[in-house]
Amino acid sequence: MARAVTASAPGTGGGLAGVLPWGVAFVALMALVAMVAGRNFGAAKGSAIDGSANALPTQAIDGPALGGAPGTGPRAPDIANMTPEERADRLYERIMGYDERGARDSVLIFAQMALPAHELLENIDLDRRYHAGRIAEAAGLPDMALAQSDTILRTDANHLLGIILGIRAARLNNDEARARDYEQKLLRVIDTETARQLPEYEQHPAEIRLALERARQK
Repeated sequence: MARAVTASAPGTGGGLAGVLPWGVAFVALMALVAMVAGRNFGAAKGSAIDGSANALPTQAIDGPALGGAPGTGPRAPDIANMTPEERADRLYERIMGYDERGARDSVLIFAQMALPAHELLENIDLDRRYHAGRIAEAAGLPDMALAQSDTILRTDANHLLGIILGIRAARLNNDEARARDYEQKLLRVIDTETARQLPEYEQHPAEIRLALERARQK
């Protein structure tokens, strides 16, 4: 059975209490998407809105097409040979690219797919928990991002990605005091954590470096 990405408090059971944070956040996400859709309804064909076109299946997300020769028309995406982890990773990468370019509409559209995709991963690791938190942050859901940060840090108390996610989510939530607490912790543990050379640290060097630079400027 798939294990949810949701964060639960230590010593509590699953069930409704574990599902509720995701449910509330997903409702909030749907409200954001509805707002964007309403704002853009009736936009002229060929406008700069990127959501509708990019919502179509693509090889970047959905893998190679099934059967047929190139140029023979639409073909179904080959999702059968893509693992849940691979699909979640592709969605994360795409959303981060949209977020960097300021493509808010596309972030919201693809977050609807990416958050459930991460929630249903069976053995989610800390790196993908960080991915889920970053997607939530990009979609404007700071509480969900903080929940992922808390879960990472309950598993590994000084994990750099948990701390960095906490900084970003706290600032999105306009909680500067909490963000500074996370930054102070980052400064305390950076040397010992860097020495661990965890694979997920090597996958996110720019984000770690940027967070460290900002923490040192305060």
